[in-house]
Amino acid sequence: MLRICSLFILLMLPLVALADPSGVVRVIDGDTWDVGGARVRLFGIDTPEPDQTCERGGEFWRCGAWASREVRARYQGKIASCRAVTKDHYQRIVARCSVEGRDVGRDLVVDGVALAYRRYSMDYDLDEKRAAVRGIGLHGADMQRPSDFRAAQRQVNVQPAPGDCRIKGNISSKGERIYHVPGQEHYNRTKISPAKGERWFCSEAEARAAGWRRAKR
Repeated sequence: MLRICSLFILLMLPLVALADPSGVVRVIDGDTWDVGGARVRLFGIDTPEPDQTCERGGEFWRCGAWASREVRARYQGKIASCRAVTKDHYQRIVARCSVEGRDVGRDLVVDGVALAYRRYSMDYDLDEKRAAVRGIGLHGADMQRPSDFRAAQRQVNVQPAPGDCRIKGNISSKGERIYHVPGQEHYNRTKISPAKGERWFCSEAEARAAGWRRAKR
């Protein structure tokens, strides 16, 4: 009987791991949310990285920060219902999410806040093409696709501190974004790897606004 119960539990584990998240939205960045306490990566879309810049009108534009602000303004604090697809290597649940009955991914791509992530899905391909024709949102700027930006960042394994920006934004093995300030217990041994999406911050306010929390020690 014990052996049968153990087998049943093992068979159920994948289902538990891929339970469909639902609940209040806390926006981490343009395509990563906490939904009812679960870390979710929105399926089929890609937004610029928080530290990514684009060129618009001959000037640099912080398009990654803009996309995060747009998504936060639309969905922060609302109730999302998500359908899990898989898990990524950061152990985030990759899911299709809807808010107020509307497909979040489609709305963001239609409005030029996100791009279709064609490597994983063609669901929003035509939506992106229509947004590009209209030249709205991200399509009004010269932008490196987020996946290409991340690939370029992987060429650098560890990034030194830029100037006086000494706060280390680290991503844990669980995908949690934690920043360390000089003097904290783990500051000196924390390395910053842009390939993993890690970064430096110039202030705690900047780190919190980007979705990082302060290390407990």
